[in-house]
Amino acid sequence: MSENAWIEAYMRKATESLTGAQNEYDNRRFNNSANRAYYAAFQASISALIRDGIWRNDGNWPHTFVQSEFAGRLINRRHRYPPGLRSTLSDLQRFRHRADYRHASITRTDANTAVRQSREFVEAVRAGSGRQ
Repeated sequence: MSENAWIEAYMRKATESLTGAQNEYDNRRFNNSANRAYYAAFQASISALIRDGIWRNDGNWPHTFVQSEFAGRLINRRHRYPPGLRSTLSDLQRFRHRADYRHASITRTDANTAVRQSREFVEAVRAGSGRQ
């Protein structure tokens, strides 16, 4: 599979997850919405990392690796994305952890925030696809 095919595959996944997050929100399934919102941003991050030549030797994409490389390399060092996105992945992951692993549920307000942040993140990565 070519590098461009990997990039496109992860962006398709991000788009599908974002659509899922919105659909779950619209149907008042706020925990599922938060989960999909996180994964949309996570998958977009992988696409951005590959586009910038950042790969894992083992082919895996651990969450801590993706978050630290996106913020550290693509935002802080290479200035590919705005600093306002620096904490988005970790913020969305906190929502996801509450939705998936805690007794407290995600509120409508939190789900709305998660979907909005995820959409902004995915759109920023998509817009950055033309940068060299």
